[in-house]
Amino acid sequence: MKAGYLSQYFTAVASKRLSAVEVDPGRSNQHEFNGVSQLKEIFGLQPEKRRFDATFLYFCDHADEPDIDHGQLSWYDARYPGPVQSRDKQRIGGKARTEHRLYFSSNKTTHLMAEGDLLVITKRPDNRILVIITEKDSDMEGQIRWLFSLPEPRMHLSLRAALDNEQDRLGFASRVVLEAIGIEVEVDGSTWLEMMLSRYGVEFPDTMTFSCFAQETLKEITVSDIIQNPDAVLLSWFEREEILFRTFEKHFLGERLQQGFDGENAIESFESLSMQIMNRRKVRAGRALENHLERIFQENDIRYTRGGKTEKYAKPDFIFPGIAEYHSKEFPVTSLSMLGVKTTCKDRWRQITAEAEKIKHKHLLTLEPAISAHQTQEMLYRNVHLVVPAEIHKSYSEVQRHYIICLKDFLMLIKKIQSSRFEGEQ
Repeated sequence: MKAGYLSQYFTAVASKRLSAVEVDPGRSNQHEFNGVSQLKEIFGLQPEKRRFDATFLYFCDHADEPDIDHGQLSWYDARYPGPVQSRDKQRIGGKARTEHRLYFSSNKTTHLMAEGDLLVITKRPDNRILVIITEKDSDMEGQIRWLFSLPEPRMHLSLRAALDNEQDRLGFASRVVLEAIGIEVEVDGSTWLEMMLSRYGVEFPDTMTFSCFAQETLKEITVSDIIQNPDAVLLSWFEREEILFRTFEKHFLGERLQQGFDGENAIESFESLSMQIMNRRKVRAGRALENHLERIFQENDIRYTRGGKTEKYAKPDFIFPGIAEYHSKEFPVTSLSMLGVKTTCKDRWRQITAEAEKIKHKHLLTLEPAISAHQTQEMLYRNVHLVVPAEIHKSYSEVQRHYIICLKDFLMLIKKIQSSRFEGEQ
């Protein structure tokens, strides 16, 4: 295990395309994953049947969250035990022949599998098994393949057992994908816990206050950094706020869990708390990203309106140079710009196509890595231009990088438009 690398969370990973035989639910209640010789590295040489508890995840593009279920994997040598004479006939080169197989029990995620989907079987350091299945050519397939540096999927399993190479070093984008598959990356914000408790007591502050506090803890970032390297600054601020938020949340959650969940509605109370936590994380993450972008716009002397209403009560995240100019009949449409902001896109990116109807070409900033080529091509077809922080560009293909811009490029574009329009006011 090597801290800061994939090996901190996984000891081995195997991948393949699923075949028609593997996904046919009519065959039996027990199904077999084919091409398992490489899995000896994960499960070992096991003459007698051994069962492993496993968590199964199924990802597809039309759902924001994966389908999750728990099941079992059975691993054994199909040629053992047997009569000595029979086994002697199976010897090859003086060694007894083995035929290991891996079976899986049916669950709600395996019923969703289709031919061509990507199957990824991973082993955690504590020997837990995580099975990830992604819809063919989906965003999550690209993200999983990029995270684990997987080869082009084929019908036979390929294995990666050394996960501590330079390509396995964890960065912001890889941490995003890890959390999407349920691996919470270890962070330590205890340094600031006492300060947060003294400032905010027992309540979470509003998102803008918390974003400003996160920026305050990174005193080494200067105005010059914000102007010269906005991509790195945005990720630093956003990541710091996530660490602070999770630290603060963990403190309050620990106190709540100590109280327990008694009575008839204990399960409902626990589920309600879990849902509240997840919803609060999503809402705050989106607002935090907008807060940090707003500060960057201010320091770069860019005119904007945040959350102004356009047609049909739509409220784009940012309009440039402002909502007053947007509604002015005299202001030229060619000098208007719009930026939508989403931490992750999924299918929700299409929402911005109905916002700010006067602006044909719209921009969308996201922190999501490795969005599939067919999704980014559709964005271009619908005149949505993707803005992705420079560090995350490496998760996209070389072709995609030709039409995806970084935050600094977007700022330069807006500055150019505004300087030509408002140069007489300087």
